Amino acid sequence: MDTKSAADPNERQYETIEKYMVPLSNIVTFKPDQPIQEVISIIIKKKIAGAPVLDDQQHLVGMISEKDCLRLIVDQAYYNMPAETRKVSDYMTAKVQTMSPKTNIVEAAMEFLNSPIRRFPIVENGMLIGQVSRRHILRAAQNLKSTAR
Repeated sequence: MDTKSAADPNERQYETIEKYMVPLSNIVTFKPDQPIQEVISIIIKKKIAGAPVLDDQQHLVGMISEKDCLRLIVDQAYYNMPAETRKVSDYMTAKVQTMSPKTNIVEAAMEFLNSPIRRFPIVENGMLIGQVSRRHILRAAQNLKSTAR
């Protein structure tokens, strides 16, 4: 049985990911009803691999990636679906793994190690506030110091 309590003064504390995340103001985002062709053009132009999908209240409702967009080619080729009528909501991933801004960098590193995901949206009270990537956590590792409470 572990006799350490949550208030153990010897428990190590690590920085949170909050200072390493990219704030929402610097992230490309999309809307669920946005035309998929427009999104593909933006992904190519901005040289990004994907982006969060937000509703009108800035709630995270999904993620759209290059891979998701590739399904458009299959839909056109095999199902004769016109690309002009397709929306982000037709292709986005709706079940999105997120992190809290209070997640510490060690917990974030573990999430990245145990997942193929390269970037996580940071959500607070249901609202997207930023994003953190593997590279951001690597930057945090350069400053890794544990401190006792």
